Amino acid sequence: LLKTCVQPERVLYVSSQNASAIFPAFANRLEYSKEEKKIVITLHNLRKNDSDVYVCAGVFKGSSSLSVSRSGTMMMIKEVEQTACSNSSWAIYGLTVVVALLFSALICCTLYRVNMKKYFQKSKPNAVYEDMSYSSRRSTLVR
Repeated sequence: LLKTCVQPERVLYVSSQNASAIFPAFANRLEYSKEEKKIVITLHNLRKNDSDVYVCAGVFKGSSSLSVSRSGTMMMIKEVEQTACSNSSWAIYGLTVVVALLFSALICCTLYRVNMKKYFQKSKPNAVYEDMSYSSRRSTLVR
């Protein structure tokens, strides 16, 4: 497998004896599987500079020239914004809601425990009641 246009370089070499070489630019980013005459190549963690035309080429025994397939595969890699922050923002939003609900429950329990009802009742004015009936005046010295 070769990159041909932008930055020509080798990507992968596989021989008929199953010897292979993954070139350094694609180390840890390329996987392949071989079944008879078919090779499936998978590229991972693509970068913007991986954009190019990729072609398969072959070398025949006794020949030093490359036989390149007629059509290649053009790959155009576009950078994408990271969206990991959106997941964490939902977690923060959810955590905030849970904290607010727990705080509200704590306030309700505290108010119930303190019995706030007595603080909101109308207070009775202070009054003194004195019994001035005749029976209670009998024992007084003043007539």
